[in-house]
Amino acid sequence: MLEKIGEIKKTALDALAKIEGEEGLDQWKVTHLGRSSAIMDVFKNMGSVPKEERGNVGRTANQVKQALQAALDEKKEALHQAEIQRALQEEKIDITLPGYAIPRGRLHPTTQTLREIYRVFADMGFQIYRSREVETDEFNFQLLNFPPHHPAREMQDSFYVDSGEERGENPILLRTHTSPGQIRAMREFTAENPDNPPPVRIILPGMCYRYEQVSARSETQFTQVEGLAVGHDVTFSDLKGTLSDFARRMFGKNVDSRFRASHFPFTEPSAEMDIECFLCGGAGCSVCKHTGWLEILGCGMVHPNVLSNGGYDPERYSGFAFGMGPERITMLRYHIEDIRYFWANDMRFLEQF
Repeated sequence: MLEKIGEIKKTALDALAKIEGEEGLDQWKVTHLGRSSAIMDVFKNMGSVPKEERGNVGRTANQVKQALQAALDEKKEALHQAEIQRALQEEKIDITLPGYAIPRGRLHPTTQTLREIYRVFADMGFQIYRSREVETDEFNFQLLNFPPHHPAREMQDSFYVDSGEERGENPILLRTHTSPGQIRAMREFTAENPDNPPPVRIILPGMCYRYEQVSARSETQFTQVEGLAVGHDVTFSDLKGTLSDFARRMFGKNVDSRFRASHFPFTEPSAEMDIECFLCGGAGCSVCKHTGWLEILGCGMVHPNVLSNGGYDPERYSGFAFGMGPERITMLRYHIEDIRYFWANDMRFLEQF
């Protein structure tokens, strides 16, 4: 049996030495190291070997198998190096051909709009405040004047989180707007000096989530920028002046703006702000639906209940708040007709910005 193993090794190595290309190595491996190879037959027939010889035969067969594998690896590397040398000597590179353009990374269009919004409000003295995306019903609704069972907070409008515990009327959900950050920010400002808290001037950017039918105008997730200013003698005139100045800085110094009465549970009075359509100059087009105006945000004076829930005495303090959608502003600025483009990761769309 030992002689047979030696013959198997010699035959395999002789066959390996005759191979001149990498394409023959796979067939050699199947023939001499595969399941039906001669060396594997030795292991299969080990039961017919006398018991006193099995240890020596098995050890020798295993050594031969390892030697053949090592020879195969060495031959493969030698052929690979030979191919490299051949290519270097025979093949030529045409260095006159133009190279491939390296694609440049770009900021997402929403990020570009967000940075512009940050810049404008930073110049106006606002700071950025970050708040959590997973909220309790208390902060997302109740403290903002949405009592339980309010029609604006039906279950189909929100993504609720299964927390594994019974929470009654205070379940956990993905925030539907950035307004819960108003309460958390005000409570942080009042924590150190509740009797005489400092004024607030912040914007709160972040992602929001609503269970809506996805369409060209609505998505289940979107970005929002909340604004909040609280202090002594803050008036609706301050709100109008701040947002009108924002519109001029964001869309051009000659842009006109207007405010229309509206309703939000957490502000009183409430309004929606429109700007003159910057595509048609107010003449009327398909983007502004031939009205000459574009709605860009909602706003209003902070409701006294919301001020109280944030720790500010509504008898001494007042404030205003606003909320805008960067995707909507981006769609208006660049005449984008489908909000789904922002999340599709289509390079044809993203490379335009």
